[in-house]
Amino acid sequence: MNVKQYAYRVIWSEEDQEFVGLCAEFPGLSWLEEEQDAALQGIVRLVEETVRDMAANGESIPEPFSLRKYSGKFMVRTTPEMHRHLSLLSAEAGVSLNRYINARLGA
Repeated sequence: MNVKQYAYRVIWSEEDQEFVGLCAEFPGLSWLEEEQDAALQGIVRLVEETVRDMAANGESIPEPFSLRKYSGKFMVRTTPEMHRHLSLLSAEAGVSLNRYINARLGA
């Protein structure tokens, strides 16, 4: 598996005064470094080692988000009041409720 296909990000930690490398598919892993590039390289190496260990132990390895198939559909439960409110807003905007919510989510 190519571990570079996983979803990585690097954020600043005010608490640690360092950059933190993270991987969405492995939420329990992180890597601290003074330099942003080094934090990214560190988390990629850590994920690579973790995947290697998991494979050696016969564990299930998470599929990268980039390779997962998505239907484009998901259901959201809300209150009747919120449903009414969103329906009114979409009607006022002259679009379907689906299109209105999709636009708001993308904003």
